[in-house]
Amino acid sequence: MTSIASSTGRRANGARVTGGSSKILPVNVRQLHRSLVLQELYKQDPASRADLARATGLTRVTISDVVTDLMERDLIEEIGPRPGVRVGKPATLVDIKYDAHNIVCLDLSNENEFRGAVVSLGGEILTRDSIQLDGEKGDKATARVITLAKKLVAAASAPVLGIGIGTPGIVNAEGLVHNAPNLGWTDVDLPVIVSTELDLPTYVANDADTAALAENTFGEGDGSGLILVQISRGVGAGILCDGRLLRGPDGTAGEIGHVKISGDGLLCSCGRTDCLEAYINSPRLRSLIKDQDEETTHRELTLAGQRLGDVVAPIAQALGLHDIVLFGAMELLDGPLRVAAEERVNANTSHFSNKPIVLRMAALDREGVLTGAAAHVLGGELGLS
Repeated sequence: MTSIASSTGRRANGARVTGGSSKILPVNVRQLHRSLVLQELYKQDPASRADLARATGLTRVTISDVVTDLMERDLIEEIGPRPGVRVGKPATLVDIKYDAHNIVCLDLSNENEFRGAVVSLGGEILTRDSIQLDGEKGDKATARVITLAKKLVAAASAPVLGIGIGTPGIVNAEGLVHNAPNLGWTDVDLPVIVSTELDLPTYVANDADTAALAENTFGEGDGSGLILVQISRGVGAGILCDGRLLRGPDGTAGEIGHVKISGDGLLCSCGRTDCLEAYINSPRLRSLIKDQDEETTHRELTLAGQRLGDVVAPIAQALGLHDIVLFGAMELLDGPLRVAAEERVNANTSHFSNKPIVLRMAALDREGVLTGAAAHVLGGELGLS
């Protein structure tokens, strides 16, 4: 797994959890050793203590201490000897105890509801729930988030490791939602609000960033180069490049929905006019094709794809990306819109490696934000990414 998950979160007391320090303390070293072992187990088959020592470069004594510590924390378990006949005493294998903890994940990107799930450490969705929005914004929308999170924590079948949330809007590395116009949020410290209410570590990230992380961690993406475009109430992108999630200094990297594309004067939720998001958000696309014949539907979705392609092409060219992923309603995106966007991107870029740019649907479909939120918690709490 490529190391791209955020290692920053908020605990219930408001203290920031970070992976950096001006001074390396013994506790930091122990955390690093635990993370190295967990990363090895997470990305490969069960391993012996000797396997882990070779893979991590740690001594066998250190590995033995780390394995004992992780077993006491109920994070890994012994699963028996390695299969096959060997001379001497067979090695005992250990693996992550995937069912010992749950992660509570929320997806706030949908048009009319907040969706949530209880997820295993392996990314498996165990329980689902949702809550209708009914147009709520601001504090009322925040209250809905807390209500859904409490319902999911109560439904968990194991101790909850943490809460992960994917939300529309501009979100900084610490999870502060600077601006989410569709939810009426400005500078909402969602990690602190939720963790204070539920007394659990809480990680919040932009929904498109979260879905991009899921595509790399659990899907078919490659963290070396990927742009995931999410189209729902808003339009945004998560960009992975050289194994890192691009955020930008203000957390605004990937905000392609607010690139001006026309002079028609169509009002956007951000207060400006003629943003890409104003033209190709899901509710508008649905209204344009509702009760229309096949020819009109094809024309409208093709135009939307061309507009998207015009915005994505220079990003793909500048960063050298060949994998562009669409995430959202399949019935809107996987057809004329996707085909037109791919054609427009390839027409407006130069392929120095003679490799065309491919636009595809996200492998995880509807689950991208939920499983991506789980990946953020794994990164923050266990050093897994």
